[in-house]
Amino acid sequence: MKLAYLTYNDQPSGVYASQVNDVVNYINKELDGNITLIAFVSIRGFFRHRSRIRIEVPQAMVLPMIPRASMYGFSSFLFRLICRLKGIRGVISRNVIASLIALDAKRKKSVDGVCLDGRGAIAAEWQEFSVVNNERMVRSIHDDERKAVIDADFRIAVSSQLVNYWRNEFNYASEKHVVIPCTLTSNLEISVPDESSRAAARSTLGYAPDEILIIYSGSTAGWQSFTDVRKLVEQWLAENNKVRMLFLSPMDSVIGDLMNSHPGKVDCRWVAHTEVYEYLRLGDYGMLYRSDAVTNEVAAPTKFAEYLAAGLRVLISPGLGDYSDFVTDKNCGVVIGDTGTPELTPTGHEDRERMCRLAIEYFTKNAFKKDYKRILESLNTEY
Repeated sequence: MKLAYLTYNDQPSGVYASQVNDVVNYINKELDGNITLIAFVSIRGFFRHRSRIRIEVPQAMVLPMIPRASMYGFSSFLFRLICRLKGIRGVISRNVIASLIALDAKRKKSVDGVCLDGRGAIAAEWQEFSVVNNERMVRSIHDDERKAVIDADFRIAVSSQLVNYWRNEFNYASEKHVVIPCTLTSNLEISVPDESSRAAARSTLGYAPDEILIIYSGSTAGWQSFTDVRKLVEQWLAENNKVRMLFLSPMDSVIGDLMNSHPGKVDCRWVAHTEVYEYLRLGDYGMLYRSDAVTNEVAAPTKFAEYLAAGLRVLISPGLGDYSDFVTDKNCGVVIGDTGTPELTPTGHEDRERMCRLAIEYFTKNAFKKDYKRILESLNTEY
């Protein structure tokens, strides 16, 4: 049975590479899934986006969408036509609009089954972080999100907290779902560097062996709670002279202020996503802090798995998806509150090896092979 993985208005990025391209390649290679990536991307930078996607998924169909994301009628028509011409009968659709397109194709008999790949609470994100300052549009996306969840034949959720949100917000009552967090890219070679080479690499960046290097990797967008990050970093630097902070982020006014206030203790480097892993492996802790919001309560940031895979213990805020409890249960970091400085120590070689084992056991795609099979079976794929 031929399948499609459908994305709409999702631009190529490091997350797209690991959570879309790599998923399609994994299903085709490991499960003989016969799945085609169909991506509708912005007409602005279309050829650049298409090139980036096809580097990793050469057979992907990358198509331009109408400039306004809400005007997806033509894309819906085109998708139905492609499904009929190629004999595609099942669809995994990423997030809300892609699911509406897939469900429209099902209603018009172009496909038989739709699996929602739910990446978060979209309407809540729009409202909480002012993605859209229009109450009517927020209500509309809330209704669309409900439809995507309830009308799908099967569902993927990035966290059990997202499933709970669906139950409470949309009266979702089915068990036709699997929980698959944001997983690591399949080609990532997870390993722990030996002590001497790690010390030498840290030294080139100016870090002594006994210093405690905390790394924050990612953007400085609103949902990253960067104001709270600043307060915590200020406190840790003030109370522990061995603490050093490295931001793998674009330069920001908050980071600039920290660098000025703590010369020699704070650094900022914005590197290609292909280089991030090597930098992470030099640290002791990875910082993952989000504010108290529905968006963050149901989230599964890719960075969590990346930190563990690099051998880092994680400094995490309370109530962040399933991960805060995971940190406590697996003893792989510290759940940080609003007050008090955690006891921070250098992460030894054995601990780094243990973090890597956790990453392999819980955050590789092979760890969810049975779940991916269940998804395909839900779309009537025969094994």
